[in-house]
Order: sequence, then structure tokens, then C-alpha cells
Amino acid sequence: MSDAEWFLVRDLLPVPGWLAGRGGRPEGYRHRQMIDAVRYLVDNGIKWRSVPSDFPPWPRVYAFFARWRDTGLVSELHERLHQAVRRAEGRALEPSEAVIDSQSVKADATVAYDSRGFDAGKKINGRKRHLLTDTLGLLLDVLVTPASTTDRDAARILLPAARSRLRRLSKIWADGGYRGHLQDWAAQHLGVALDVVRRCEDVQGFQVLARRWVVERSFAWLLRSRRLVRDHERRTDTSEAVIHWSMIALMNRRLTVRQRQHPGSVPMPAA
Repeated sequence: MSDAEWFLVRDLLPVPGWLAGRGGRPEGYRHRQMIDAVRYLVDNGIKWRSVPSDFPPWPRVYAFFARWRDTGLVSELHERLHQAVRRAEGRALEPSEAVIDSQSVKADATVAYDSRGFDAGKKINGRKRHLLTDTLGLLLDVLVTPASTTDRDAARILLPAARSRLRRLSKIWADGGYRGHLQDWAAQHLGVALDVVRRCEDVQGFQVLARRWVVERSFAWLLRSRRLVRDHERRTDTSEAVIHWSMIALMNRRLTVRQRQHPGSVPMPAA
């Protein structure tokens, strides 16, 4: 991170228990060093053992990553940055509309058989990422499943979890893979209108579809992180954490650019 990026993100970091007087062992490395190391790994797609010697030892970096994954701290930091970006864009902190879609990616040999599958439509053996984004394309929630999982089945897991956090959410845009009984189920159990954006039958080749292009762009953003070009993680929650780290870096850079162009225009939410 640049100094400007660190200045924006440091006040949003969770306070360690030992600093807040809640006990625990003092940390041996600064948060900035650890976050830089994790972001370097996600951006460049390297192995944990290949973390450069400029950073703390790789076992300590992985321990930091795993602790933040298991305790939900990475999701907490992501949520705070997300609110900061929306506030800087003049939006409400919680969105009322969202977009959902999935992406199948090949899995590395390190991915166990019981957490991978075959997507017959895309002809991909691996995993599937189910993303729920706001209308800015920023991540709201993510679920990683075997590629054989259908979009409708994954949505029954992803949407209730997102709806419990996002009280204002009332409409979700989706593609044809979510049509059918899922629309009635979402309206009845979640109070959310699931609107399917259909492709015109008489148009051939590439076509930009209203609303759906937003989440497609989000997938393109994620693939800029080389760690996400292929799924290398043994656990699905690790894959979800890597996606959160990728979006954290994106939002951190976006806020920094906005602050540089319009000083004082980035009000930060209270940590």
C-alpha cells in the first residue's frame, strides 16, 4: 500500500484485543506489513511459501490471513470500506437493489474432490463463485461452491444470509438461470423481487444486458488478481476470503484516487 492508501484504511482496522485491554498475546508484526503481504499474494498469485523476504515470514503471514478469515475480520474490514465508498459516491450505506450471478473457474490439483464439481454448461471442472453486488459493482456477499451446484440452489443459501444483513434490499437483478420457482420463493420468504433480465432472441453475438453487465464487470475486476484466475484453495471459505481481499484492495485504491482528486471528499465511517 502507498502511504495514502494506508492513511485511509488504518482507522478502519479492527483493534487487537491486547491493545483494547481484553488480553491476548501482543502481535509481533505491524498490520501494514501483514496486509501488504496478503495483498501481494492475492495480486500476484504466488504460493504462500514464495512470499518475498521483504515481508514477515510466510507462516506468520498465513496465520494472520487464517485468523482474519476464521474470525470474520476480513469481512468486517470489507464492509467498512464498502460503506466508505458508497458514502463517497453519495449513496446510502445500504443498497436497495443488487445484482446476482455466478462464475465457474477451473480448480487446481490442491482442491479436494468433495469441494469441486463439473459445470456441464461451461465444461469446467472446478468451483463456482456466486456473487451478489450492488449497482456500483461492489461486493455485497459471496459464496463458493462446487461447479456442479446450480445457480438456484446456491441462491437459496446466499440470498437469506445477505438479506439478514441488508434490511433495505428489495430488488435483485439476475439472468435466466435464476428464473422459475426461485422468484416466488424469494418474494414469499425474503420479501425481495427477483427480476430476470432476458437476452433478446433475435440478437446474435455479444450483447450488453441492462443491470447484468454490472456483475460481469465485477468478475473482470476479480480476475485482475492472479490468485483468482484459477481456484487454488483447499477450503471454500479461503476462496471467499481471497475474493474479499481482492475487493478490499480495489476499494482502497478507489478511495485513495478520489481523495487525491477531491481532498476532503471521502468521509470515513466510524470504526
